[in-house]
Amino acid sequence: MGAAGSKLEKALGDQFPEGERYFGLENFGNTCYCNSVLQALYFCVPFREQLLDYYSNNKNLGDAEENLLTCLADLFTQIRAQKKKTGVIAPKRFVQRLKKQNELFRSYMHQDAHEFLNFLLNELVDILEKEEAAKSDPESSSPSEKTANGPTNGLANGVRKEPLVTWVHKNFQGILTNETRCLRCETVTARDETFFDLSLDIEQNSSITSCLKNFSSTETLNAEDKFFCDKCCRLVIYTYICKSSVTDISCIVVVLHYL
Repeated sequence: MGAAGSKLEKALGDQFPEGERYFGLENFGNTCYCNSVLQALYFCVPFREQLLDYYSNNKNLGDAEENLLTCLADLFTQIRAQKKKTGVIAPKRFVQRLKKQNELFRSYMHQDAHEFLNFLLNELVDILEKEEAAKSDPESSSPSEKTANGPTNGLANGVRKEPLVTWVHKNFQGILTNETRCLRCETVTARDETFFDLSLDIEQNSSITSCLKNFSSTETLNAEDKFFCDKCCRLVIYTYICKSSVTDISCIVVVLHYL
């Protein structure tokens, strides 16, 4: 790897990013799914910087317990602190914590990178919500109720609380608007949903932008797919469109599925 690393440095030359580190992650038999996601997250610079800021502000707390958030931050800290620009690091502590916390990842079978990314992001959100709940109410550390892709509003003393927006949400969460239009009365119905990931059809020689446009293309619902219109009081032909808002997302992680 030393020779390969020197070749990479020579190839990049003066274009090697200042202060950046290109380190491979050791594979523990079947952890390529994990390593690929960790590499992608490390090079999501806004996420990485906020994670390291969080770690530097919290690592000295005496009652802080080890979790996936601290293990991930420790791994990123190790990479950034390397004197060499290229090399290999073993994410042993992170993998051990992952297997301890979720039995799905304890076997020697290969796992799905997309499922792991979803699990990890939701776990990070869960940890941050618990910490925030503990700060606001030391007697209760339960996080606000949340969906698979993000938090929902909770009730406190009969008052609906705004969902906690963590720096994980700010980096990865978007808004998906499902919009239907009745072609008979032109009534438009829209529903917003938050998301951490979108499943896109990837076409050959296409870009993420074009794939998002295809995802948001208009579809006509007719025949057996007709919708019931409350205004027309009958089954009618609808147009359906998904609009994904990614303007506030700082990082996009692309996970490809090969069938």
